[in-house]
Amino acid sequence: MAEVSLRHIKKVYPNMEKKKKGESEKKTNLKVTDEGVLAVQDFNLEIRDQEFIVLVGPSGCGKSTTIRMVAGLEEISGGDLLIDGVRVNDVEPKDRDIAMVFQSYALYPHMTVEKNISYGLKNMKVPADEIKRKVDWAIEILGLSEYRYRKPKNLSGGQRQRVALGRAIVKDQKVFLMDEPLSNLDAKLRVSMRNEISKLHRNLGSTTIYVTHDQVEAMTMADRIVIMKDGIVQQIGKPMELYEYPVNKFVAGFIGSPQMNFYNVKVDGNKISFTDGNSMVLNDEMADKLRNYKEVILGIRGEDIKFDPQNLDIFKENKQRAVIDNTEIMGNENNLYFEFGGSSSVARVSKYEVSDVGEEIEFVFVPHRMHFFDKVTEDAITL
Repeated sequence: MAEVSLRHIKKVYPNMEKKKKGESEKKTNLKVTDEGVLAVQDFNLEIRDQEFIVLVGPSGCGKSTTIRMVAGLEEISGGDLLIDGVRVNDVEPKDRDIAMVFQSYALYPHMTVEKNISYGLKNMKVPADEIKRKVDWAIEILGLSEYRYRKPKNLSGGQRQRVALGRAIVKDQKVFLMDEPLSNLDAKLRVSMRNEISKLHRNLGSTTIYVTHDQVEAMTMADRIVIMKDGIVQQIGKPMELYEYPVNKFVAGFIGSPQMNFYNVKVDGNKISFTDGNSMVLNDEMADKLRNYKEVILGIRGEDIKFDPQNLDIFKENKQRAVIDNTEIMGNENNLYFEFGGSSSVARVSKYEVSDVGEEIEFVFVPHRMHFFDKVTEDAITL
């Protein structure tokens, strides 16, 4: 397959909005310069051969723009894109040795599954016997044998997506690009297709760049994740690295379900105080790291809020109380909602820890699982 390098990649769109007289407030979080609107800023990434990279972030963060620049569907405003060491900024999309799977399946409605998959190969003047061999292989590996002669209107969403994948994999391209390929599927199909794409990636040994707004897809599929916001890369790392060691509040809140709980707290020596008057004692290491701060943001994941007697006994000096105001029964686990520290909070607990609405409960934050962020910059304070 291939190595892909994105070095100081930038995308600038013309600023089409004329500023009205007296108007100073921006209508977008993207940076506006004399050049125009910076949709992607200084994007740097070295993708290893056979690596599965996922670009993730909210709508408008620049992830689809980035993958379209790799594909050659968007012009690169600055920086260098290299595939196997060759600069391809000005190379036509058809000559980049790239296959792309789009959010919309883009299948030809009048063609059967077999003909949709083979169409690109015919345009490439591939010999007929080789086309048959590749199409047979793709249909078999994607479980489409019984649908071979059906047209797209007679296929389910998942089957159509497999046809789109088949059309891409038969071309033997160096790099596979996937732009939110599962967003049109229902929740059950998304889970099964995540598994199919991951297995396909392993079987092919392909280099893959995958775009999604779904952090669950990113966590379950990626070798490494690139988190973007407002055209800027926030953090790059393995899924658990981002989960355990987020570099800022945005990453901490974006990765993980339910979202991390955040609280504004004041620091006073070895104690932090919440806006509702509750307080917690810090261990010596935490107190030392926060000694230069008067106010910080405390983050804690739902699974690190504990209700069981053992943890309540171990961390008894920081025992807190709250009233449950809602519960979500998830099957193997439950989400418990309550007000604490001036914020709506959620704890993720086991299926055996069900509390009724209105019940007062005791809980603790596991100290070594607490995250702290600078209140101004929102960067992580490393403990």
